[in-house]
Amino acid sequence: MKKPILGSHVGMSKANKHGEYLIGSVKEAISYHANTLMIYTGPPQNANRTATEKLHIEEFNQLLSENSINKDHLVVHAPYIINISNPVNQTTWDFGVDFLKQEIQRCEDIEIKILVLHPGARLKGDYTDALNALVKGLDQVASTQKNVIIALETMAGKGTEIGLSLNDFKYVLDHVKQPAKVAVCLDTCHMHDAGYDFNDWAAIKTEINNTIGKDKIICFHLNDSKNPLLAHKDRHENIGYGYIGFNNLLNVLWDEEYIDVPKVLETPYVEDKPPYKEEIENLFNKTFSKKVK
Repeated sequence: MKKPILGSHVGMSKANKHGEYLIGSVKEAISYHANTLMIYTGPPQNANRTATEKLHIEEFNQLLSENSINKDHLVVHAPYIINISNPVNQTTWDFGVDFLKQEIQRCEDIEIKILVLHPGARLKGDYTDALNALVKGLDQVASTQKNVIIALETMAGKGTEIGLSLNDFKYVLDHVKQPAKVAVCLDTCHMHDAGYDFNDWAAIKTEINNTIGKDKIICFHLNDSKNPLLAHKDRHENIGYGYIGFNNLLNVLWDEEYIDVPKVLETPYVEDKPPYKEEIENLFNKTFSKKVK
């Protein structure tokens, strides 16, 4: 069987201890023995961004090649400040569309094709109106996308989030003008907290096939959950220490139907240290032996 494509969120800043910007990102991923990675192009909570020409893209590409990391498997996560599902505040929606266009262009510059985006929240608006606002926003940015595909992330249902069910994503894909430019990122913690039971991964796969289709899943966020099924909390736990469990996450990672889909860890640091090297080793070896906590 093929080896899964597995990595984690890594830093991307001038201050990265492994090197400046994208150089440090690759070196950090290599230190975890990962074969993919996910970055933010700047702080996830604000709009501050460094010009892409300063990110060392050429050296980034060289390091990826030297370490046999396929660039097609890399992921960028859009910042949390984008909410194009907001149906009640035009200024917020306009800002989200504009900044998403900028993020898409940054991905095009770096040549990373997968851009994960939180669908957003309806706030005090109607749920269907929020889905329609998302559709409208995705249509607005589609002309900016040359190679980038936006992967809408499954959400836990915290507050007024949308994107809790696969039917939400089916609705979006059925209504956008260019569905080829939109896909889905499955976050295991979020799905668990929204009510999807990974004790029956086969049933979840059946629902995927009956709604959006397997080919629309272009990445996973592989996380355990600190809370029980249907908690709507969105609190990630380290692999094997939560309510989803090591074996259930192993089933997702090693599923032959999704073996070529990149999977990214976003599990919490333990005592201010990243757990990713141990978690990746456990998942690749299929053995819960390297203790994180």
